[in-house]
Order: sequence, then structure tokens, then C-alpha cells
Amino acid sequence: MVNAPVEGPLGAPVVAGVDGSEPSLRAVDRAADEAVLRGVPLRVVYACLRQRYESAALARDIGRPTALPLAQDVVGAAAQRARDRHPQLRVNADMVFEEPEYALLREGRSASALVVGTRGRGGIAELLLGSVSRAVAARADCPVIVLRGSHDNQVTPPVRGRVVVGVGEDTKESAAVRFAVEEARRRGVPLHAVRAWRCPAHERTDHPLLDGEPARPHEERAAEDLEAALRDVPGDVDVRRRTVEGHARQVLVVASHEADLLVVGATRREGHFGPQVGRVAHAALHRSACPVAVVPHDA
Repeated sequence: MVNAPVEGPLGAPVVAGVDGSEPSLRAVDRAADEAVLRGVPLRVVYACLRQRYESAALARDIGRPTALPLAQDVVGAAAQRARDRHPQLRVNADMVFEEPEYALLREGRSASALVVGTRGRGGIAELLLGSVSRAVAARADCPVIVLRGSHDNQVTPPVRGRVVVGVGEDTKESAAVRFAVEEARRRGVPLHAVRAWRCPAHERTDHPLLDGEPARPHEERAAEDLEAALRDVPGDVDVRRRTVEGHARQVLVVASHEADLLVVGATRREGHFGPQVGRVAHAALHRSACPVAVVPHDA
């Protein structure tokens, strides 16, 4: 847990979306740690369409087991949780009677990052991504950090000691790389930049004398893409480069098992069910073993 005080001028806050569930309360913890690392305030937002939160467990937690807690109880308890975690952190909280998705998207316009939890509650459900988290990741103007399962207390001290970023074919001014660089620098850990590549099936051959030859140009091109994406990384950041043969979505999910944070870019497009983040980010959000930061290209 971070205990450093917040110093210097205050910038755009880190925003935590809370709904009283355990995953969202863990998101408050994570957001508080992220705010301290950035030296910015934390803003806790609870958006709902009801005055009362229907959870007996939360009612017991706030000391009123015989009544459903009011919305202000939910946001107040979340804000106090953040203050208890970091007494010197500036925290403000607000509740709005609105659909959570729209409220958080509006908050994201003036935030340095949004932090949300999944809505899974044990077993298979832990693998599922809530509709609010999915929608916010697909549409927010700022980076969105989505917590995966219980793998969320990995800000500092780091658990696995690395930030992983996926590098795609478009290496021009990658917002995801810039975000990952700053995250690694703040944590004092190496940045592992991963570029997946594949050799098309029609180019492969089983001839023993040509083993590996058809794939070599694709691997070399991937290495060139990696260098191009990292050319502006400051010298004080420890960068580890890796090219891996395979589908990018599978390669990054595997890499997430050894990371404290997985950073991916959002290739946004319209789908049958509204805005989508792209296949790679979609796989990361549903299958990553660590928190995922989805970074819009223009962040």
C-alpha cells in the first residue's frame, strides 16, 4: 500500500466508479493508490437510479443492519475507505441519479484515469465483465483501468514487478505505449513491450531445408514495429522488448500472468451491441490475470 503524501499542484483526478459491491470497493483502493502515485486528487462517484442500495451486507457494514442504506451511505463509505487508506490524499465524492455508464463517461472527460471493478461474484462469474465496465472501456475519453478478479492490489509495492504493454502494427504516437511508460516509471518497474506476429498459413512449408525461412520476415517486421513504437521512450525507463509468434490476444493474456498491469490500446468500432474496443482489448478485459488499462488512441 502506498503511503506517500500528495504533493505539488493538483491535476486531473483519478475517478473511481463505485456501486457498493465488493469489486467496486476494491476499485476504490486501486484508484486511491493510483491517485497517490500521480499526485492528484481522488474522486469517488456513485451513480444509480434508486435512492436506496439493496444490499443487506453493505447495510451491516455501515452499522444499519435493519435498513437499506441510502445512496449517500454508499458513496460516503467508499470515500472514507479511501481516506483511511491514504490519510493525506485529497478525496471528494459525489452521487448522481443517472445511469452509471453515462455518469462515468462524463467524469472521464476531465479525469486522468477511470478505475472500475468487474461485477463478477465468485466462480465462473468472476470471469465475466460487467456491462458498465465494458461500456466505459469502449467509450471513455481517458484511460480506463478495469480490475480483474482479486488481482488488484498490485500498484506498489509491485507484486510481479513489471508493466506489460501490447504493441500493434500502428506504431505512430501510441497513446498506450506512452501511458505504459509512465505507469512503469511511477512504479519503478521494467516495462515489457510485447509485439505478437504470425506467419500466414499459405507461406509455411514443411521442407526441412527451409525450416523457419518463411516466418523470418514476419518476425523481423515485428521487431522493427517494436523499435518504432519505443523510439521515444526516455532512457531512464527499463524497457524489455519481446516478439512472440501467435495471436496478439492470446499472447497478451499469457503475458498478463506475470504482470502487475496490462496496457492495451482501444481500437474502437461500432458493433451489433454498441461501441466495441477491438478483439485484443476485448480478450484482455475478459481473460487477463491482472488489471487491464484500456487506452484510447487519442488519450
